Amino acid sequence: MQRLLLLLGFFIGLQLHAQYAPAAGQVGSSALHKDSAIFKAWATQCNILRGYQDISNVLSGFAAVGDSTMALGKAGDNGVVSLGDGGVAIIKFNTPIKNGPGSDFAIFENTFIDSFLELAFVEVSSDGKNYIRFNSTSLTQDTLQTGPFGYTNPRKINNLAGKFRALWGTPFDLDELALFSNININAITHIKIIDVVGSLNKQYAQYDQYNHKINDPWPTPFPSSGFDLDAVGVMYPVNTGIQKMSAFAGLTLFPNPTNNYCNLEINALETHACNLIIYDAAGKLVFEESFSLNQGLNTKRIDLSNYENGCYQIGLSKANQVTYIPIIIAHE
Repeated sequence: MQRLLLLLGFFIGLQLHAQYAPAAGQVGSSALHKDSAIFKAWATQCNILRGYQDISNVLSGFAAVGDSTMALGKAGDNGVVSLGDGGVAIIKFNTPIKNGPGSDFAIFENTFIDSFLELAFVEVSSDGKNYIRFNSTSLTQDTLQTGPFGYTNPRKINNLAGKFRALWGTPFDLDELALFSNININAITHIKIIDVVGSLNKQYAQYDQYNHKINDPWPTPFPSSGFDLDAVGVMYPVNTGIQKMSAFAGLTLFPNPTNNYCNLEINALETHACNLIIYDAAGKLVFEESFSLNQGLNTKRIDLSNYENGCYQIGLSKANQVTYIPIIIAHE
């Protein structure tokens, strides 16, 4: 029994000191910039249910900044809509989202610095009725309330929208929900974004998957209270997902496995620009580069010497189409 308690304490200690992806632009960050070629579609419909500016004071009124149209289209293009304490946004798309390699969609908030984080839960549905929530984690301290302009370390946050600053999206991977039978992860039609009331007061507190209170700036008794939704970008719309591109007669990757580099051989049917993208096994974008192809046979040498051992996805994208080839890196 004593040994069991020691092991339990050890694992709890590991959990409390866990570190997740850092802020946008830092090494190892999972943040996705709005201009990344990975985004193929953006939200086309949005319904908003506002929350109070301060849920503990109904006389504060409801959040008032923006309207539902400001959550549509590309991030950074047309303002934001503020949800208020516990407010909800339900996002819809012209075509469903399907599960692809790595992350499948990303949610954008408008925080102006890396550490002022207004957070939100994220749920998805394939029928608009049955929603499944992504398991979220908040390892921030929960004894002292984060004030209206307080700070949060993004390394302590996982699977909560609002983790990254403006113009950088927080990604979500539908693979995490593959075991649920009441949604189809290859035909997601709705995304629900629910503001986290970051209060430590038991009457209003909200909790992560480990029953930790989620502590974020509160109260924020302003018209811009709560999560400020900017946009939702999609990687894999059903109609434009992973497919062979008509611009290419063939793609070959060698050597595979490799220990330091590989060659991507591309037989292009025409001269055009395209993007090279690389994802690691966790679905994080670790490399992106634009380059030009000439008609005929092209060889692109890719330096992999700085990547850790593991399985990666190397992709080539043009317009709204992308093809991926898996590669194994095994340094000697």
